[in-house]
Amino acid sequence: MRAPEEMIEEPVATAEGDTTAKAPGWRRIDLWVPLGYLALAILVTIRLWIDPNGRVLASNDDDHGVFLFVLAHAERVIFDGAAPFFTDRLNAPVGVNMMANTSILALSLPLAPITHFFGGGVSVALLITLGLAGTAYAWYWVLSRHLVRSRVAAAIGGVFCGFAPTMVSHANGHVNFVNQYVVPFIVWQVLRLREPGRARRGGIVLGLLIVLQCFINEETLLFTALTLGVFVVAYAAMAPQVARALWRRFAAGLAVAAATAFALLAYPLWYQFFAPGNYHGQPFAPTDYVTDLASLAGFARQSLAGNAALTREMSVSATEDNTFFGPAGLVMIVVATAMLWRSVAARSAAVAGLVLLLMSFGPELRVLGHDTGIPLPFGLISHVPVIDLVSVTRFAMVPATIAGVLLALATDRIGSYPARRRRWFQVGMVLALVPLIPKPLPVVEGDPLPPFLTQGTYKEYVPDDRTLVTVPLPEVTTGRTGMRWATLMNFDYATPRGYFMGPADPPHDDTGSWHAPARFTSDLLWRVREYGRVPVLTDADRQKITADLVYWRAAVVVLVPGSRNGTALRSVLVDALGEPRLVGGVEIWDVRSLPVPPKE
Repeated sequence: MRAPEEMIEEPVATAEGDTTAKAPGWRRIDLWVPLGYLALAILVTIRLWIDPNGRVLASNDDDHGVFLFVLAHAERVIFDGAAPFFTDRLNAPVGVNMMANTSILALSLPLAPITHFFGGGVSVALLITLGLAGTAYAWYWVLSRHLVRSRVAAAIGGVFCGFAPTMVSHANGHVNFVNQYVVPFIVWQVLRLREPGRARRGGIVLGLLIVLQCFINEETLLFTALTLGVFVVAYAAMAPQVARALWRRFAAGLAVAAATAFALLAYPLWYQFFAPGNYHGQPFAPTDYVTDLASLAGFARQSLAGNAALTREMSVSATEDNTFFGPAGLVMIVVATAMLWRSVAARSAAVAGLVLLLMSFGPELRVLGHDTGIPLPFGLISHVPVIDLVSVTRFAMVPATIAGVLLALATDRIGSYPARRRRWFQVGMVLALVPLIPKPLPVVEGDPLPPFLTQGTYKEYVPDDRTLVTVPLPEVTTGRTGMRWATLMNFDYATPRGYFMGPADPPHDDTGSWHAPARFTSDLLWRVREYGRVPVLTDADRQKITADLVYWRAAVVVLVPGSRNGTALRSVLVDALGEPRLVGGVEIWDVRSLPVPPKE
């Protein structure tokens, strides 16, 4: 094994004082480290594991519902032969472009049997747990086998990369972002392209890893590509002679990787950007979700030293605490960078981290929740295609990972320092890491599925070509119970509307939106749920409600028990559809007599 500097042909003494090393074999710590990571991941998710199908992540129950949705879709792909890139079971009758959403097919398809037999909630808990532990172990493996000699240093780097505040924050609902175990192998394969004879084999392996990561999370793949691009440019600028000697190997390997990935991704990406259900841009401005400068030294909500009230002043949501290194953590990252400054590779990594951090600040600097009016470079590229699909603050996930790698390299190097400096470094690491120990994710009890669903009674009312309409209607932030019911039933029935990404009002407006285009009935029921005021319906209003039910191919309308302003919602439904029947613990309106429009 070579020191990281030697990987770029810049020999520098390692912790043991020489520039030669032997490849380490298996050690007992190689068993204890992943077990420790798994135990920590279980600690983080323990409240969800107590009842995974009955509990919901409290900090982002909406996105928890989204991943129940994609898991239910994958279950239908495996067990019912549904199309992988499209579903008609949500947002009926239009459907949802799954490639244009975070469908995590590389994860959801293998877990389809778990989803089928044990429920989507179990799959969500499993993916978050294994995502955190797996990401940490993947970085430990790459660090310990290729970049550092000390297993302790590799373990520290792994735990920071896998359980940094940003990772635990995204574990509150973003299943895609906590499963980053492919990233370290992508990074390592790119670095290995410098080796003679690696262009074809290494390029193919890299291309396959790119495809795999694409079907886990495209945003993470974009961040990785941008980071490696900045790293290569920075390295070439600081070591031009080495760059000139290696660029042909790199270029050849990257060309092979690009060709491999393109051959496998051409159709899925075409489907994502050009098939029905595609969209452009986000339903929010870049200035809405940016990194606060003060958050660099703050503590995240889920960190041991975190204070939610204070963190809210520096973060847009509990799933976007993307920096929050703490005062001692920030100092140790700077110290680690200074220790490694002689290494061109370390400097280039630090530059890449700083560039991505700067991008995460957005077009205008924000401090403690207040915009300062100071313009930043991101404003120049905020509308570039693909970049405009990213939540800007998430670029800050990159410096968090780079910080973990730098801390591992510095911990490895400190072994060659005098005893006094080693002790100071160790004290600093303790002060940096202990306050960042993650706390268990908060959960709430989800609304239970009624016997109408669990006993299969709904099958008597809902043919396969019709839908079950829950009121409140499934929407982003509202009506989440109806969507959760459908997903926990593995989409045995179709439902209109829902929380997903699609065009705002096709074909007139293809801007990204979190919900289906508005209709008369959806707007009416949303206002009733929000404000509790019962409108006086006219005959024209009742005709519009009937027309919407026909459009949605409704077979039965179900009032969700315990809904906000449920009495007012019931009154509207009674006025429009007549008196309901109590069946299987819920009130239903049988509308199978309505005509069924032909499918387009």
